[in-house]
Amino acid sequence: MSVSDLFKPLTMLHGPAMSNRFMLAPLTSQQSEYDGTASEYDQFWMKQLAQSGYGLIQTSAATVEAGGIAFERQLGIHSDAQLPGLTEMARVVREGGALSAVQLHHAGHRAKPAIGGIPAPASGKTLPGVEAITTEEVERIRDSFIAAARRAQAAGFDGVSVHGAFGWILSEFLSPNLNDRKDKYGGNLENRSRFTLEVIEGIRKTCGPDFQIGWRLSVERYGLRLEELRELTADIFDRELIDYLDLALWDSAQVVREGSFAGKTMLSVFTGIPRKGVRLGVAGKIMTARRAAELLDEGCDFVLIARAGILQRDFPLQVQQNPLYESPKLPVTAAYLREGGLSERFIETMRGWQTFVVPGSK
Repeated sequence: MSVSDLFKPLTMLHGPAMSNRFMLAPLTSQQSEYDGTASEYDQFWMKQLAQSGYGLIQTSAATVEAGGIAFERQLGIHSDAQLPGLTEMARVVREGGALSAVQLHHAGHRAKPAIGGIPAPASGKTLPGVEAITTEEVERIRDSFIAAARRAQAAGFDGVSVHGAFGWILSEFLSPNLNDRKDKYGGNLENRSRFTLEVIEGIRKTCGPDFQIGWRLSVERYGLRLEELRELTADIFDRELIDYLDLALWDSAQVVREGSFAGKTMLSVFTGIPRKGVRLGVAGKIMTARRAAELLDEGCDFVLIARAGILQRDFPLQVQQNPLYESPKLPVTAAYLREGGLSERFIETMRGWQTFVVPGSK
């Protein structure tokens, strides 16, 4: 396929179509207020993105419970008091012509007590002195995901993306290393995936047929098993439980090193699954127009832009204007990011990413 194919519309099982194949990945910016309400910096960021040519824009990870917080100044969607700011974000994105989604997040055992987090481990062995959450607590958090999706819908978002990656709570429950439960949420794959499936099915039941549901999945670290995740994904595709899979890889070109899929690209393990009407996209070092187009050839329906979107807010427009476009090389100076419109809060967050900001730059 050519770069021009990236600008073809993409229909979804539910709700409206994406106008093109560019989705903004959920980027943690840590620029909200301390209570999780959207700040003026969040709003300015959304205004920039809304004019940047994306087909769908995801918010940063938003807490479904106050105790599920992982980052200082993390966006929240756990309270009706947060609705005005979220409503403004959805409005701006809609007026810019893109679809919108809130990424729903709970940190699980990685919640940080220093900023109000309440660790919620699947197992009593994960954190010293912290008991596994009870069955009733799992069900409460499940219902919090569903309630947050309902808030997103009330705020005017086209959908939500359920964060099931990076060892956060849903990913944690999928891992046989982090989940040794004896109740209905632990044991075999069916039980360990029950939490994820109940969240997704509950959102669909509550929000209806016109609301879009995405699912972010990672396959590395935390004891996750690639073969099991492929099996679960195949079931979700077959039952068309989601509108799109957001496959979060460190590198979209990475190769499986061991197991039954050794030697294959991680992406091919998932693009080879019959997906019916579900759409599949990937994130991971997509820094050039050429690489984005190649991923359509490799079986993706869309691409998720992350770092490239921080470096150049209007990455899709740059690609449209120049089929040979390449992102600026990392690291960049803080001044470069500031000139591009990043807030000081966001820049400080990016200083914590290895090789992103030149050390000591102002």
